[in-house]
Amino acid sequence: MFKFSTLIFAIAIACQVKTQSLYFPPTTGIQWDTLSPESLEYCPSKIEHLYAFLDTNNTKAFVLLKDGKIVLEKYFGSHTQNALWQWASAGKTITSFMVGIAQQEGFLSINDKTSKFLGQGWTNCTLPQEEKITIRHQLTMTSGLDDGVADPFCTLNSCLKYKADAGTRWAYHNGPYTLLDGVIENATGQTLNSFTTQKLKSQIGMTGSFVRVGYNNVFFSNARSMARFGLLILNKGNWNGPQILKDTNYFKQMTTTSQSINNSYGYLWWLNGKQNFMIPSSQILFPGTLIPNAPSDMISAMGKGGQFLNIIPSQNMVWIRMGDEPANALVPFLLNDDIWKYINDLKCATNGLNHQGDPNQKVQLNLNPSKDILYLKSEKQIINVEIFNLKGQLVKSLNSLNNEVSILISDIQIGLYFVKAMLSDGTVWIGKTVLK
Repeated sequence: MFKFSTLIFAIAIACQVKTQSLYFPPTTGIQWDTLSPESLEYCPSKIEHLYAFLDTNNTKAFVLLKDGKIVLEKYFGSHTQNALWQWASAGKTITSFMVGIAQQEGFLSINDKTSKFLGQGWTNCTLPQEEKITIRHQLTMTSGLDDGVADPFCTLNSCLKYKADAGTRWAYHNGPYTLLDGVIENATGQTLNSFTTQKLKSQIGMTGSFVRVGYNNVFFSNARSMARFGLLILNKGNWNGPQILKDTNYFKQMTTTSQSINNSYGYLWWLNGKQNFMIPSSQILFPGTLIPNAPSDMISAMGKGGQFLNIIPSQNMVWIRMGDEPANALVPFLLNDDIWKYINDLKCATNGLNHQGDPNQKVQLNLNPSKDILYLKSEKQIINVEIFNLKGQLVKSLNSLNNEVSILISDIQIGLYFVKAMLSDGTVWIGKTVLK
């Protein structure tokens, strides 16, 4: 008779085999095994289309890993393999990882009050308001501090004003996040760079460092170092045997929904495939998945300028992109989505975009040739159309009871916009458009 213990053993072996199937480059030197694009049925012409799109959109570096091996690696302009570039807000995920390391070593608990490490008066709040803020709230962007201040990057106590009780409001606010660096330093007695080098970078062969830029600590590294960090996260904090982040509970919390307000946010990581999402500088809850063209299990580090680190466990894939981004959004997830269209179309066998897509593809959205009218067409009647900018501000709305709607947009500034349509069957469709 087949025993239950035998089944458990078989499952364990299967999991081990999957883990071992990942390749890890040596922690020193430049050796990194490759996997030919042809082995994945990637078409040379479609790879060139991807590279052309990346080049057009001011990309500096692009690396795609499959099973840990390099499949695609391209540098644009004068940028090289060893050149350093900023991670911008994608570097938040390193801070998140290091908080987990600090907790596993007993330096702190994420349930600790932030004032334990920064001292009372680190905000402009009353003491009872301030004492409600914990490290967990900083990790989840739920500090309750006002992100609408003149400089949301400011970390001075005069800038950190009360807006709501901690844990009751989600807002992408850089000031409280940045002070996690001070929490780590005061808890461990080490500088952020020293602690990161000792506990992370030297363990996986990463290079780079945090550099003070204004109020921010910005991480700079080469593209392969970003890819190494992605490979570590793909393998759940394990680097080719040694478990770097041993706190499996923390890792799970870090990479899954961290609060009930914005389902698409973990501990400073963006999460795909959720029922709704919020964006920086907005309190609007948008229905649907954050990156429609990406796999639903993707977790992402994203930063200004289009710094992307995408990890897709279901495909054993990691890809990174460094560069500039014309729209200059705090989190340019629309560019991330556009790159996915090209990645999904890499295989020679496909006859179009092979992506999961948005389930609400009931609406067609087009601009007319003169680009001053937005045209929508739907199978169901369109009840209402709203257009939002990247700050989540409503810039145009129109009520309708037709299947086709035209909206004059000549008075709207150049930029990227969300288009939200309420249909007669009760569903909501979300699209995007670029006005040039």
